[in-house]
Amino acid sequence: MKSTVYFTDLSAGHKENLISKLGRLLETAGLNQIVAKREIVAVKLHFGELGNSAFIRPVFFRKIVDTIRKAGGAPFLTDANTVYAGTRSDSVNHLKTAFQNGFAYSVVDAPIVIADGLRGKSEVAVEINQNRFKEVYIGSEIINADSIVSVAHFKGHELSGFGGTLKNIGMGCASRKGKLAQHSTVSPKVVAKKCIGCEDCIPHCSQQAISVTDKKAFISPETCIGCGECILICPNSAIQIQWDQSVPVFLENMVEYTMGVLKGKADKALFVNFITDISPACDCYGHNDSPLVRDIGIVASTDPVAIDQASVDLVNKEKALPGSCLKENREAGEDKFQGLYPYVDWSIQLDYAEKIGLGTRNYELAPLPQKQKSKNKP
Repeated sequence: MKSTVYFTDLSAGHKENLISKLGRLLETAGLNQIVAKREIVAVKLHFGELGNSAFIRPVFFRKIVDTIRKAGGAPFLTDANTVYAGTRSDSVNHLKTAFQNGFAYSVVDAPIVIADGLRGKSEVAVEINQNRFKEVYIGSEIINADSIVSVAHFKGHELSGFGGTLKNIGMGCASRKGKLAQHSTVSPKVVAKKCIGCEDCIPHCSQQAISVTDKKAFISPETCIGCGECILICPNSAIQIQWDQSVPVFLENMVEYTMGVLKGKADKALFVNFITDISPACDCYGHNDSPLVRDIGIVASTDPVAIDQASVDLVNKEKALPGSCLKENREAGEDKFQGLYPYVDWSIQLDYAEKIGLGTRNYELAPLPQKQKSKNKP
């Protein structure tokens, strides 16, 4: 059976702007069915690392907040702290970064609550009894919320091929302990012939697991937590993942965490992907490269698997933009994410999510209906 993924392009006019279209998209996709009166609603997003500009604009969240309130809910914006050294690794700096990136109360009209507390230790163990994990560790405030609206910036990702709904929920809602558990098999290695000993990687390692001796970096396997930040930071591509061993397991870990987040919220979750500013890497970096393809639109669904499959397909139908970092698979119909990260099989996350019952890859793309004209009063 096909799941419905609702889609709106970015066209707008004086009769209806894009922000208004977003509100209609949420309602058409079923927001009013997942939010009841006086329920507390977690709006899961990524505030963007300081210096990154590809994250979703705060003004769109103002509309999401307004639409949730219209349905009777009480929304708050949320994300969990990071395990890598950055501007969002504890709640104090996380909130500061959110405000600096424009998510002030006066803009979004909603409070920000960091899901896993001051230092990422506020968590709930959720029993799932799956292949990789028997229980998973989720930020307390995500669990305590009555319902969840995931709003993800769809983009490339160096570990998962792409980052969309599944990553926004599975990785993004995990506590520090949960993130570490997911990354435990991601073991970077140093390719000695490429390493020049520049030491750029050292200040980005939250665990001080990297040292440089005789102009060659060394990563301590005992200290490394597998967050993967050093991989993209290295200017010479000298730090690499043992792809065949780690990525498939990482993707299954992430999907099982998605299951944990959604447990008990099967009918209380809505998923939104912004397929705009489609950068090659995660918004966790303090920079973003040129978009891979043109801005496409916004999709919404109650199926987390279908929405990510539809988003991948929409991106891959496009021709790569001039100036993007893509060297291969640039033509319309070619796999842009495989071109970015040839050693990552992004389909694993979708296959596994379907296998454990989170949704289906079989979908129908339903364009947002035209806004009905209001009849003139006599």
